[in-house]
Amino acid sequence: MYTNAAWQLIDEARADLPVHADADDVATRMKALLTPREPADILALAQPLWDLFTNSYRVDLWAAAYLINGGASDDGFDYFRGWLIAQGRTTYEQALASPDGLADHPAVIHAAATGEDLWGEAMISVVWDTYETVTGKALPDDAYTGTYPDLDSDSDFDFDDDAEMRHRLPRLTALFHGNQT
Repeated sequence: MYTNAAWQLIDEARADLPVHADADDVATRMKALLTPREPADILALAQPLWDLFTNSYRVDLWAAAYLINGGASDDGFDYFRGWLIAQGRTTYEQALASPDGLADHPAVIHAAATGEDLWGEAMISVVWDTYETVTGKALPDDAYTGTYPDLDSDSDFDFDDDAEMRHRLPRLTALFHGNQT
C-alpha cells in the first residue's frame, strides 16, 4: 500500500520521541526529517497523508473524538484525526477496526483522568509547511486529490444521547462518563 512511506516517516519521527509525545511533537519531528529531502519526495507524501485523513472520516470515529475531547467540531475532528495518525499505524488501524478500543490507549486513559484534549493540528499541515520551507513556494494545488467521503446517514446519531453512545461506544462512554447506574 502506498501509505507505507507515510507510516515509515511517522514511525521514524516517533522513534526519537518519548512514548507519550504530543502529536504536534511528532509533526515537528516529521518536518525535521523531511526538510533535507528533495521537494518531489516531500510532495510524494501529500496524497498518502491525505488518504489517512479521509479514510478516518467516519461517524464512529467522530463519536469517539466527541467523547474523548468533550466535543468535536469539524475542525476538532480534523485535529483528533491528526492525533490518531500521529500515534502510528497500529493504533490507527485498531481505531478504524473498533473505535471503542481506544479506551485501552494510555493517552486516552490519561485524557479521561485529566480532561486533556487529544489533538494533532500540526499533522494536517506537515507536508504543506515543509514544502513551503524547502522551496519557498506553496504546495501545488494538484499535490493530492480527493474529498472527504459522505458520512453514512444510517450511522448518524446524536452524540449527546448517552444511551446511544453507551450502545455504540460502551467502553469509551464508561471511561469518560462513568458506569451507568
